[in-house]
Amino acid sequence: MMLLVVTIISAFLTASCQSPLRHWALLPNILIVEVDGSLAQQPLSCLGSPEDVLRTDNISQDIFWKKNGVEEAQRGNLYSVQLEESLGGGKYTCHNKDGSLLNHTVVLIQEDETKKKKILVKNDQDDYLKCTAQNYSGEFHCSWTWHSSRVGKVAFIKVRRALDGIHTQCSVDASGQHWMCSGQSNFSCSLDSSGHGISCQDEQHCPYAEESKQIHITVYVRTEHFLVENYSKYFFLSEIVKPDKVRISKVNKTMIEWSYPSSWSSPHSYFPLTFQIAQLRRGCKRCDNPCTDSKARKTLTVHSTDMCQFEIKHKAKTLCIRAKDALCNSQWSEWNHFRLRDKKKNKKNRHKKNKKQE
Repeated sequence: MMLLVVTIISAFLTASCQSPLRHWALLPNILIVEVDGSLAQQPLSCLGSPEDVLRTDNISQDIFWKKNGVEEAQRGNLYSVQLEESLGGGKYTCHNKDGSLLNHTVVLIQEDETKKKKILVKNDQDDYLKCTAQNYSGEFHCSWTWHSSRVGKVAFIKVRRALDGIHTQCSVDASGQHWMCSGQSNFSCSLDSSGHGISCQDEQHCPYAEESKQIHITVYVRTEHFLVENYSKYFFLSEIVKPDKVRISKVNKTMIEWSYPSSWSSPHSYFPLTFQIAQLRRGCKRCDNPCTDSKARKTLTVHSTDMCQFEIKHKAKTLCIRAKDALCNSQWSEWNHFRLRDKKKNKKNRHKKNKKQE
């Protein structure tokens, strides 16, 4: 009877520890294991690939294993990673009898898609990745915000044109900062030193041709506890283009002029901008940018492919100008402003100066 109970318990434990949902190699020696919260096991092989685990005879009893530098009880060529909830990730190393390193595998745990994202937080556009481009050169920048209670870093970057198939291969250099993705399209990317964003260049992009395929970027991020999540975004460059600030200068007392940002694509006749102008009658001494801090204002829209001049109203104290692509429904640039001198103050200053001279 006791033998029967032990047999039933053993069968139950075996059935309860199933294989994870799926697993795949992110990079050499980096394995992602997808879990759904149930108990599972993931086999690792020291002297062979994980795919050969079932065909490998576990006879190398001299091999011992460490998890995050701590020696484990399991011995032999095969090691069984115990998975429970989001636990089980770590750096697994196997060693010879004399302690020399034979192999290593970093196991990252990815929860299934039903679980709430934990590593990054959404931005004001209700998205995890925010991507912008200064022009149509093929270069763009994507940024993200880490959760305040998570210490994370980028584990992998993949960029391609949508519908390019699954044959895009991505690699990273020894520094872990520069990525190359090649296939039907070629992208090069560099991670920001802050770890909060990445700049990419589509090496095959032609600024004068209409985009037929969206860019698809996927960022894998991981925590110090070996939890990994991926975040993706699709876009055309025309959807994320955002010009730099407009350049403003003064011509005379009643006239100012502005010109295209130096970073904007040329010729301007092919890449025209629309400008929005606002004149503010009230000053804002403590404002970093009165154009964004002032609520009430009337705006004027101007279309031009060249440098423009504008006559200032008598009572205006600040002039604000911003720009956007005239042919696409894309983002406005940040406001640039020009503070106009207060005529009353000028008169008072002149009056005080004359008194001193007397």
